[in-house]
Order: sequence, then structure tokens, then C-alpha cells
Amino acid sequence: MAPREQTAGGAGAGGSDPEADIEAPLISYSSSSFFQDEAGADAGEDGSGDDEQRRDRRRSLLGGQLQSNATSQVALVGTDFCPIESLDYELIENDVFKQDWRAQGRGHILRYLALKWALCFLVGALTAAAAFVANLGVENVAGAKFVVTSNRMFARRFESAFLVFLFSNLLLTMFATVLTVYVAPAAAGSGIPEVKAYLNGVDAPNVFCFKTLVVKVVGCIAAVSSSLHVGKAGPLVHTGACIASILGQGGSRKYRMTCKWLRHFKNDRDRRDLVTCGAGAGIAGAFRAPVAGVLFALETVSSRWRSALLWRAFFTTAVVAVVLRALIDICKRGRCGLFGKGGLIMFDVTSGYVNYHVIDLPPVITLAVFGGVLGSLYNFFLDKVLRLYNIINEKGRTYRLLLAATVSICTSCCLFGLPWLAACKPCPADSREACPSIGRSGNFKKFQCPMHNYNDLASLFFNTNDDTIRNLYSNGTDHEFHITSILVFFIASYFLGIFSYGLALPSGLFVPVILTGAAYGRLVGMLIGSQSTLDHGLFAVLGSAALLGGSMRMTVSVCVVILELTNNLLMLPLVMLVLIISKTVADAFNANVYDLLVKLKGFPFLEGHAEPYMRQLSVTDVVTGPLQTFSGIEKVGRIVDILKATGHNGFPVVDEPPFSDTPLLYGLVLRSHLLVLLRKKEFLNSCTSSASDASKHFSPDDFAKRGSGKHDRIEDIELTAEELEMFVDLHPFTNTSPYTVVETMSLAKALILFREVGLRHLLVLPKTSKRAPVVGILTRHDFMPEHVLGLHPYLFKSRWKKVRFGKTAFSNFF
Repeated sequence: MAPREQTAGGAGAGGSDPEADIEAPLISYSSSSFFQDEAGADAGEDGSGDDEQRRDRRRSLLGGQLQSNATSQVALVGTDFCPIESLDYELIENDVFKQDWRAQGRGHILRYLALKWALCFLVGALTAAAAFVANLGVENVAGAKFVVTSNRMFARRFESAFLVFLFSNLLLTMFATVLTVYVAPAAAGSGIPEVKAYLNGVDAPNVFCFKTLVVKVVGCIAAVSSSLHVGKAGPLVHTGACIASILGQGGSRKYRMTCKWLRHFKNDRDRRDLVTCGAGAGIAGAFRAPVAGVLFALETVSSRWRSALLWRAFFTTAVVAVVLRALIDICKRGRCGLFGKGGLIMFDVTSGYVNYHVIDLPPVITLAVFGGVLGSLYNFFLDKVLRLYNIINEKGRTYRLLLAATVSICTSCCLFGLPWLAACKPCPADSREACPSIGRSGNFKKFQCPMHNYNDLASLFFNTNDDTIRNLYSNGTDHEFHITSILVFFIASYFLGIFSYGLALPSGLFVPVILTGAAYGRLVGMLIGSQSTLDHGLFAVLGSAALLGGSMRMTVSVCVVILELTNNLLMLPLVMLVLIISKTVADAFNANVYDLLVKLKGFPFLEGHAEPYMRQLSVTDVVTGPLQTFSGIEKVGRIVDILKATGHNGFPVVDEPPFSDTPLLYGLVLRSHLLVLLRKKEFLNSCTSSASDASKHFSPDDFAKRGSGKHDRIEDIELTAEELEMFVDLHPFTNTSPYTVVETMSLAKALILFREVGLRHLLVLPKTSKRAPVVGILTRHDFMPEHVLGLHPYLFKSRWKKVRFGKTAFSNFF
């Protein structure tokens, strides 16, 4: 298992209230297994005990029971449960680090800054290329499928057309699922919850590895082309983050794709900034919206922001826009295949003059209010479906494949069967495009209709998501869709989007929500549009904004995405109004969809604010024992025993007589640094201070941070009996200035410090000097509500409630 965080000090007790108003994660960790006593080694170190513990945790979750002190050390990454650990954004100021810092000259600093900008350029260019490949792949693969199906429909070979449509969708779905399940399970889903958790300080294995990147791109093309109601915006965010992480750690050694000059970022802080830029580049690549990409990274995924990062993120997204523009120009010259024209990129569908009056506000406000309700309902149903899928996925890989096949078959039957309910409509005489559109995308699909007629519902179902959105957004098309067709498409799209997400394949939520919102906006425009002067295409744009605001609760970034998609700044006041209202209404019911996903996956995510009940507690009320410490000069055998017996990542170093007059806290030493010392075997024969300079035997590269999710193990180090009796001087490798708090500090104040600085360990010091020099260590798991309320169940009743409809009442209503 991954190294655990050490939390030690005063003990607490108490059980949990099963009716607590806490969203149960998909996994939980009981106090009995999380907190190790000094003599107890990890139960699952060899794998068997760990698997059994994980199964127990999953069963407890799926039963909906909240365990006492539930603090997650395992999270659902993609489709697999994986061990996780915290990242450390604090600089370790030990003697080796200080010596390296003093040796750096002006040239070294300039190279460091230049490399930051060079990596941002590479992240932007490579993410743009990945977005272009994804868009182009979907257009060609899905386009070929629709052309073959339409040709058979045109020849009145309906059964053959259905079989081609069904089996091509099934083949694409199974290809994406098999690739994900057997090659890179971490590539499943959108990846945004994993990126959001990483930027909050949670690391998980294989989230940003090279095979995850490849499966994410290839699987996304297959999944979106299979007519599942999934999008590629979320996977592109994950793709950009993968590219940034791989470049930040110097490439992939496993696949021999490394570059020495890239291995310059030795800490989590620099890599975090680069991953933030990569996430913003993903949104910029999905919609060719550079400003929206920066705002998305700021508003949705990033937990810490500063002006220097803003500049680099904007530069990265600008590179994405420029590279995409160059690649699209190539497609316009006919070099991108039969159907490739560059993807959705820029809809440019409502660029006409938008004129609105006061009389238009009541319909717009109505659309926004119900959009907020529908968005919160979307999150509610998605939460229930994902819990059901988790039960199925837990049964094994075969069940994951069967689930994906079942959803694919049902989706194909719906998409092919529902258009038969719609009546044929004659082609409009003033149409600006060919009617019916045979063998190409367009608003007028012939389907089963005679010549010079079209099926409006088939025009929505038998297109890629991008083309369907373009059709719904088109202005001057108020009479091209029947209200019944729009209603059927809205209901089908709403629920197909919910049931398609959560399968074991790369899938995003952004585009399906935009698509469903566009249908909802069209429907509202048809119902109450007679009281407004707005075009139905504009209602579709506002409907997308309403559903995005109701589900994802993003305001600024969604507003800019909509404006950059439609290329129309005149809609800004209406889009802002809709987003504000829909978000406010939806916030009364539940959290945004990405926060729900983070909690469902079990990531120990630190919120930007402290719960009011945390002000009733001091830090000593949540730290639990026992505390493991090392002496400044420690015996090698004791270090090995403690590292094998515990999974703690940080250990206080305490100097005692004769090295100090009284017990004195010298600092904090990391587990990873101890493993380096044991591997190098620079030991002392006696318990005396080392007279040699540590920088002569160790270089900063020896202690450099390894790639995401990669960790050394104490079991891999072999030591002789003689070496175990020797000593090691920990002073040169100890962080002598760790962040500390006094034991009387409130838990709320400590949480803000912990999150804003980006800490992994926070030492708790006693109020008086007559006690031990360190009381305990706070880690992110000590701030989790499950742990705090498990130790102090009386806070369930006194805890402050948000001014919103209660979750329990809301759930019971439905």
C-alpha cells in the first residue's frame, strides 16, 4: 500500500450517527484499520490482507453505512480502487537543500524560468494536437458509420441499417471498454475528479502515466463515436493534465521516452502548476476557447492560484488556440479525410444581431429557474446510477464489459427506434442547405421519409453530438423541429447522458449537458417563446447555460465558453443572468457534479472553507496516537523496524541529551528521504555526530520527487545484520523549519493554514515546555468530516446546517 500519513497525539473516542447528513463516499476507512499501533505492521503489505480490507470497506460503503473515523486511504481511480497518499507542496529546507540553493547561480535560475515557459509551450502544443486528433477521429469514425447507415436507409433496407448501426456502436463501445479495463483503468470517466483531487494535494497511481494518456485519447474517440451520450471535453482536460505531468517529471522511463533537460522539476509545487496549465489547455482544446480554459482551471479544478500561474496558464491556452487554428486551416484544404473539418471548435451559429427587450426577461428567468432544478436533478440521478454501477463493476471485469454492452445496445435501440415516432415534414422552401441531407451532417435527415421530406427527430439523433448542438443552436430554424420531437429528444438525451456516464471507458459530462440543455432551451422557447422576441436558437444557447449552471455550478468559465462557442458577445447579459439564477436555485438542493464525483470516489478533498463546527474543536481533539519519533542520530535497525511496522510518511526528529540539554524538536524527516539514506548506506559506526559534509555523499537529485503515484518500498532494501546495528545522522536531512501550530489552535484555523500553504504534515506543539516537545501530527485525513464527527458524534446535532432544502427531504421526495 501507499505510505500512510502519521496522525498522533491525544486520543478521541466515540461512534458515528448512521443518520448523519454526510454524503457517503464510495469507499471508507475504519479507525481500526487506519490507525496502526506501534507493534502492528500493515495487514495488507503482502497484498492478500489488503485486498480483504478493501472488500470490507467497499461493502460498508455500498450498504450506505458511515463508519466511525472513516478516513480514506483508498479511492476509486477510474474503475479500480487504488491506494492514495498526499502530495507535499512545502519545500523541504534541510542542509542538502540549502547547500544546493546556495550553489545555484544566475544562469541556473534563468534556465529554470526558461524551462517553465518552454514546458508551458509544449503542453499547449501537444494538448492542441491531442484535441485535434480526437475531434478528427470522432468526425471520421462516426461520420463513416452514419453514412453507411443512411445509405441503407435510403435503399429502404431498414433491418440491415439497424444491424449496421447497432453492431458498429457495440464494437466501438467494447473496444473502448476493453482498452480501458485491461490496459489503463485510470482512464475511465472524465478524469476531472482525479485532476481536481491532485491539484488539491491527493496523489494516486497511474492517473497521469503514459498508457493512461494513450488510452484516454484512443478510447475517447471510440466512445464518442459509438453514439453514447458522452463528450470529449472532460477526457481532454485529463489528457492535458497527463501531458503536463509526464513532461514535468522528465518523460516516461518505462517506455524509454525521457529527456534529461526536462528533469528539472524536483518537487510537487512546480508539477502542480504545470498540471493546472494542462487542465486549462484541455478545455481550450475542446472548444477552442483559450480564455475559458484559464477560467475553468481557476474556477473548477485548481485549489490554489496566483498571478504568476495566471500568466503561464494564459500563455498555454493561447498556444492551444494558435496551433488549433493552423491545424484547422489544413483541414479546410481537404487533407483531413472525408468528413474532417476540424471538429466542433467554433459553432458561430448565432452571430447575427441579438436584440432583446424587457418583455423577454420573464421567459428567460423561467428557463433559468427550471434549468437549475433540472441540473440538480441531473446530479441526484447521476449519483444514484454511479452507486449502482459501482456495485456491478465490483463483481469483476466481465461485468464491466457486460454493463457497457448493455448500455450500448439500449442506446442504439433508442436512437434508431425513437425517430420512427416522428412524422415526416416537407423540406422548407427557403432552406439554406440541402434537404434532405444524405451522406452528410445537417438539419434534414431523410431517415424513412420519402424524397423532399425529412425526419426532424432523426436529424437530432443521427448526428454527432457536436453537429446536433450546432443544429439546435442555429438561428432562423423556429419551424424546423416539432415540439413533440424536441420533447422526446430532451427526455432521451437527459437520461442517456446519465446512464452513459460511469461506464468503464473515457467519457465526459460537459458536451452531453450542453446538448441536453440546448434541447431544453428549444423546448422552453416553443412553449413560451410566443411571449418573447427571442429566436429559438438563442433559447437553446440559454438552455445550455442554464443546465450547465444547474449541474456544474460554474459561472464565469461557462459564460465565456458559451460566448466563445457562439462568437457573439451580445448575449453576455442574458447568459450571465441565466447562470446566476440557475446556480442559485441548484445550490439549494445539492452540490455541483464534480464535488459529488470527488466525494463518491473517496478522495480526501480539503474544501476552501472550514465547517462551523470545527471552531468548537482544537487541534488536539482530532489527532490520535501513537506518535513515532526518531532521535537526531538513530540506529539503522530501529528505522527499518518502524518503516516496516507503519506506513507513516513523516516523522518528528527529537534531540535528547547528550545532544541537547532537554528534549528538543529538531524538525521533520520524510519517509522517502529515510529510504534514500538506507539505500545509500552512508552509516556511522557509533552514536556520534557525523563530521563529514552530507553534500559530498548525497546530491539533491537523490531526493528528487519521483513521478506521480510512484513510491519506493522498504522491502526492496536489503541490509546485513551488521548494518542494522550501525547508526545514521538524520540532522542534515531533516526539515528544520516545518510548519507548526500550538495545541490550543482551533481546528478551523489549522485547516485554512494547511490548505492554503499546501501542507502534508502540520506539527502540533504543546502549550507548555514541561511536556514532550511535539504533541502530534496533523494530516489531511484529520480534517475530514468523517474522522472529526466520528471522534465527536455530539457535533452531529449541534452542527450548523446550510440554508437549503435538506438532503434527506429532497431524497425522500423523489
